[in-house]
This record gives sequence, C-alpha cells and structure tokens, in this order.
Amino acid sequence: MSAKSYRSELVGLFGYPVDENPTVVMIEAGFRELGLNYRYNTMEVRPGDLEIAVKSLKALGYKGANCTIPHKVEVLRYLDHIAPDAEIIGAVNTIYLKNGETYGENTDGKGFIVSLHDGGVEIKGRNVVVLGAGGAARAIAVELAMAQAAHITLVNRDESRGKVLTAILTDRTPVKADFVLWDHTYQIPAGTDILVQATSIGLYPDTGCPNIDYDTIQSDMVVCDVIPNPPQTEFIKKAKARGARTFDGLGMLVNQGRIGFKLWTGKDAPVEVMKEALAKEFVE
Repeated sequence: MSAKSYRSELVGLFGYPVDENPTVVMIEAGFRELGLNYRYNTMEVRPGDLEIAVKSLKALGYKGANCTIPHKVEVLRYLDHIAPDAEIIGAVNTIYLKNGETYGENTDGKGFIVSLHDGGVEIKGRNVVVLGAGGAARAIAVELAMAQAAHITLVNRDESRGKVLTAILTDRTPVKADFVLWDHTYQIPAGTDILVQATSIGLYPDTGCPNIDYDTIQSDMVVCDVIPNPPQTEFIKKAKARGARTFDGLGMLVNQGRIGFKLWTGKDAPVEVMKEALAKEFVE
C-alpha cells in the first residue's frame, strides 16, 4: 500500500489585478475530473515583485503558472527558456518547469489554432483578416502565420501598433501581411476565408460591435471572436445571421488552458468539463 500524501502539486496564476480572473474554475474542474491532487492558486503579484515570484516557482516546487496582465511581456526577462513563437509574439502567458528550469509559452494563439483545427477548419493557404493589433491579435496572427496562412490583413485603429505587428509578420514569419488603418467602417474583402475579431469590443458589460460593414460577411467565411464573456457576442450573432460559421471566445479560452494543463500534469485535459465549468461563470 502506498503512503498517503498530504502534499498537493501546485500551479497558479500571476496577475495584478487578478481577483476577477476565473481561470481557477476551469483548471480545478479539470483536476477534479481526473482525480489529480493538484491545486491552482490565484496570486496577486505586483509588477515590482514579478522576478521574486518567478524564482519562487522553483523554490516552492510549483509545476508552473499562468501570467496575465501586466506581466506577459516583463516575465520574459526572468525565464530560462522561451518558445520560439512566444519570442516572436513578445509575450508569455504560461510557464512550466522541467528539470528545475522555467520554460515560457504563449498559449493564447495556440488555443485559437486548436479551436479551428478541432472544428475541421483548414488554415494553410487561407486569407485571413484580423481586427486589432493588441496582445490577443499579436498571438493569434503569429500562430496563423506559423500554421501557413497565405495572407493576413491587420485592421487597427492605432497605426503605429498595426504597422509594428505587420512588420513582425513580414520579417519573421513566412506569411504575406498588410495593414489597413481602421478609421472608417471596414468592409471585409471578397476572398476572405477567416475573419478574427481580436479587440476587447463586446466584452461584458460592453455590448458594442466592431465598426465593420456586416453585409460584407459571406456565408462561406469562418468568423471568430476572442471575447469569452459573453460567449455569444453581438459580433458573433451578426455573423451567424449572415450564414457564416462561427467560433466563440469561450472555446478558445478553454483550449489555451488545455495546453497549459497538459504541460503541467502530463494528462490530456477534460475539455468539455472545463468549458462547462467556465461557462457558468460568464454572462449568457
């Protein structure tokens, strides 16, 4: 008979502020489903304490941690290894430990790609429009490029940020990319295969929609929104009304968590259980 262990394996989340982040609900639902003796600790880490927090992962025997605002960029300075795509993106949201060293991944864009692959959507050779050029857009655009999208059009209100991301894609990935300044009602170009809404527009309690001509969404397009709360944003509803196939932000959020779950535990995450647990936290 094996000895009973009173020690749980630890993972967690670094952020500031962090009180309203519900990731713990999703991850611990997965632990319970698989009967794993793991705990997920949501930790408020002020910016000046990030280096100490990362070093503490080793000292306290953590399996890893998520990083959220404002730590995703700064954390790169304190990690032993950074995945190539995370280095291009310039941000890390998932840390795991192996052989006593810290490894940084960015699973935001990977979760998006997994959602499309699970849905049978082909990315290679496709033409993509990405609305936004912030953190989510950056991660998604880089992963789309790595997945061999043919062309990415970035549409953003901030010209400088949009051009910087376009240059990163052009210079550091194989994709062809261009930039459109979003100072007008944007019309989705004919021939677009995948449309990605990667701004914060529509996040609860905001009920707004991005400024696009919704009549230019075609029924053969795949339309995606990164907003998880509510899962059925007005943007998604308008795309559905035009016959497009849609992917909501809740599925993408769960799939990025699924990747970290595997890195920390070595087990395949119970995705549907995690999604159901997280959906209960969000507005319908």
